[in-house]
Amino acid sequence: MNYSVDEKYNAVVITLKGNVMGGPDGSGLHNTLHELREKGKNNVVVDLSKVKFMNSSGLGMLISGMTTMRNSGGDLRLANVADRIQSLLIVTKLITVFKHYPSVEEAVQSFETETSES
Repeated sequence: MNYSVDEKYNAVVITLKGNVMGGPDGSGLHNTLHELREKGKNNVVVDLSKVKFMNSSGLGMLISGMTTMRNSGGDLRLANVADRIQSLLIVTKLITVFKHYPSVEEAVQSFETETSES
């Protein structure tokens, strides 16, 4: 798995690429999320459009990231969830835990909407 980090408006977009299976890749992402948190960047969108496969360790990595962001007053949201990944989220009931959006733009805007409602 590879990933890239970009900033859009008041959110950070992390695009995952390849197979998401935890392990050493998960450690790198974990460190990146903690660095973002230390910089006060707590709103993260994970773009899954380039993910080919995800196992339970990959799901655990996303849950850990979401917990990290929520504990610091932000959130980790999913965008572009492919059918096979969505099926995995449904079977594990995590579809009810993660906020997910059809596009990165909608996920980023969801943070804007919450900010203006507060």
